[in-house]
Amino acid sequence: MSKQRQVRRAEREREAAVRAAARARAAERRRRSAARRQAVTRWLPAPRRAPGLLAQRRRRETTVTVCLLLAVNLLVWVTRPEWGLRILALLVTLLVAPVVHTLLFRRR
Repeated sequence: MSKQRQVRRAEREREAAVRAAARARAAERRRRSAARRQAVTRWLPAPRRAPGLLAQRRRRETTVTVCLLLAVNLLVWVTRPEWGLRILALLVTLLVAPVVHTLLFRRR
């Protein structure tokens, strides 16, 4: 009986060693991945998303404005084959964006 226990214990220890090695490899992989990510994003500012209803409203308004101007540029891109008009539309869109935003979401 003790030989069987000894054999089972050895098998359990072997399996535990295999699992521990797998965990160690996974931990090392996560550590290298985190180091790579940190090296790439070190110079970028951390994203800070302001909480609250006013910030949420501002994000929604900005998203609507950007989507609208993007749709206009896409329409110009599809309908006009001339590069000059496409670039002109892009430049005008960039200049008109604050005005459009103000007209769409004027606060009194």
